[in-house]
Amino acid sequence: MRPAIGITSTVGDIHASGWDEHAAFSPFAYIRAVQRAGARAVLLVADDEDAEDPQDLLKMLDGVILSGGASDVAPRRYGQERHPATAAEEPGRDAFEMALARGAKDHGIPLLGICRGMQLLNVAYGGTLHQHLPDVVQHDDHRALPADFAHHEVQIEPGSVAAAATGKRIETVLSHHHQGPDRIGEGLKVTGRSTIDDSPEAIEDPAAHFLLGVLWHPEEDERSRVVGALVDAARERLSA
Repeated sequence: MRPAIGITSTVGDIHASGWDEHAAFSPFAYIRAVQRAGARAVLLVADDEDAEDPQDLLKMLDGVILSGGASDVAPRRYGQERHPATAAEEPGRDAFEMALARGAKDHGIPLLGICRGMQLLNVAYGGTLHQHLPDVVQHDDHRALPADFAHHEVQIEPGSVAAAATGKRIETVLSHHHQGPDRIGEGLKVTGRSTIDDSPEAIEDPAAHFLLGVLWHPEEDERSRVVGALVDAARERLSA
């Protein structure tokens, strides 16, 4: 059986074939990465009822990807005022994804947070974010502007889920972010740090079989093993 991997989506305005539409969508790179790993991709749309209780939805899934996106996690969710550089928010998406993160932990469902999804995961565990990382590290080398991926290296902690997922001690990554974890959420551990400035790039819950957040974009790199590692964990759970 192919594992069913839920991929969270964003909501926004698109223009296609002359039509302007308000749509829920995901970059196809996430879908392609899941399918390439031998799983079925399921697009998840924020839903108020599932945000209240995601249990029925999670029963349909074998794994979850909290995807990236142009919006930022609402600062009020971690007790801060909005920074001028903080991008537009998606309150419904925040609530939905936080419910998925907590539900996945409770039910032992493998979960991977990517970029915004990693930041959301940290907040779901009670952590906080640097709203504009360049203010902290004094550079903007984690993204290429106006819209491209930066390349840098991440040092991975041996023996961690991140190490098993990447298969490497040093992972060369594609990134595009201006926020990152500040206080790490309770129960989470930093298992990857940028070689540029030592900022956290991978976090995980050591008490979970596979609950990992990465600040980079493995779905955009066909050589990356990270999405495949999520699918492997989902397949193991499905077999069990």
